[in-house]
Amino acid sequence: MKLNFCSLSSGSSGNCYYLGNEFHGILIDAGISATAIRKFLKNLDISMQSIMGVLITHNHIDHIKGLEVLTRRNSIPAFTTQKIWKSILGPQKRISSDCIREIPLKQKFHLAGFDIEAFPVCHDAPETVGFHICAGDKKITVATDLGHICQTAAPYIKAANLLVIESNYDEQMLVNGEYPYYLKARIKSDHGHLGNHQASAFLADNISDNLSHICLAHLSKNNNTPEMVLKTLQKTFSERGIVLNGHPRISILNRNMPTNMIRLIE
Repeated sequence: MKLNFCSLSSGSSGNCYYLGNEFHGILIDAGISATAIRKFLKNLDISMQSIMGVLITHNHIDHIKGLEVLTRRNSIPAFTTQKIWKSILGPQKRISSDCIREIPLKQKFHLAGFDIEAFPVCHDAPETVGFHICAGDKKITVATDLGHICQTAAPYIKAANLLVIESNYDEQMLVNGEYPYYLKARIKSDHGHLGNHQASAFLADNISDNLSHICLAHLSKNNNTPEMVLKTLQKTFSERGIVLNGHPRISILNRNMPTNMIRLIE
């Protein structure tokens, strides 16, 4: 069985991720335009007809921008919790009821050959979830918007073979930057975003042989750089005496374009 993962876009301008096997695929979030999603998938030689659904983490625009058009034009079902659906749907949202799928928290459901479980994370939306996805013996966890890693989310993150985790801001860049105080406070709060220092410390404390790929996601345009992410990660690991030697593989996900395909199973 083949199993491939690719980030189509990751950042405050839009988030969308692809996971697929040789038969079908799914998207996690649709925060870029439906046109961009179709274009990127076509460039990756992935047919829209193979996409069996899109999983939605929360209602912020950088996660649902393309959802309405994507579902309407392609009849793709979208999966999220009842509370998140209530926060998304309104007079301006013309998402067909045929495409709406409500899912419970912390209960597995099956889609496109994957066993999927939504788990709650701490973020400043009416409700926000991460997704833990199992394909055979491979486990993929996506947690891209969270102010801190709570006790509920931690086991799903620790269990991953491929982990997509937020590393949104460098603390000094944020503190010294031009954002107003209220926005800095919001980003740094327990319901804001995960900083480089937090993500790196958690990874260093919980590194295991089962973790084959770390994808650092949702980098801030104004308060972070790929170089700062790697510098913080390397410094944190070095301080704990951890030597990676290429395992796990580290990827910094691009803000506006697809990353190279990660092949979990060839």
